Amino acid sequence: MKKNLNKNSLIRYSRQIILKNIGTIGQKKILNSKVLIVGAGGLGCPVADLLTRSGVGKIGVIDYDKVSLSNIHRQTLYTKKDVGKYKVDVVKKKLNLINKEVKINIYNKKANEKNLNNIINEYDIIVDGSDNFQTKFLLNKFSLKFKKKLIVGAISKFDGHVFTFDFNSKKSSCLKCFYQSEPSDEILNCESEGILGTTANIVGAIQGNEVLKKILNIGRSLESNILILDFLNLNFRKVLFKKRKSCTCSNS
Repeated sequence: MKKNLNKNSLIRYSRQIILKNIGTIGQKKILNSKVLIVGAGGLGCPVADLLTRSGVGKIGVIDYDKVSLSNIHRQTLYTKKDVGKYKVDVVKKKLNLINKEVKINIYNKKANEKNLNNIINEYDIIVDGSDNFQTKFLLNKFSLKFKKKLIVGAISKFDGHVFTFDFNSKKSSCLKCFYQSEPSDEILNCESEGILGTTANIVGAIQGNEVLKKILNIGRSLESNILILDFLNLNFRKVLFKKRKSCTCSNS
């Protein structure tokens, strides 16, 4: 059932609606969009928070972890009172307080071949907020299979990377076109490498921004580019990479 704007919606989203690239038509697109977030950590928290505030109609969150004290410095939906609780339970409660009009589906499980095959097709856009390359490549595989839009984020220390893929387009490269082989997860290990809290939140906010651009079909796309962010030295750059003929995405 399509969602429409009511009086409260017009007030709640008025600062978005006034933007000439959005308007009431664009806000209706946001209200009727469906986004799946995989990982409720340093990236997933700001994505979920900002998309809920923007009015995304249906948000799914997958995570099997519990809140730990070391999460709180960067994972903004949690407080000390949440330590020991399942992240998805806390996320749903917090997001419902922010905007009860958004439908929040939670999946207290580790993303794998079996459950992603059943879950991912219910959503239009997939957001990778995971902390390991195995999950990132798995999301790449299933987003490609079901021709979804995929927003990938990665963070370590003071650095962040963001990719955007639209597998509705035959021209779109994929994550394997860039990495070719799966990197070591030591690169993304916050426990050993460390992570500045603001780095996680800025990269998550950029992912949320990419989601909204895709919903609204506005702005310049990151497709076939990696956005490289160095927050310590304030160096930001986009690097173009091409679709590889030998990649599995070229035969899909």
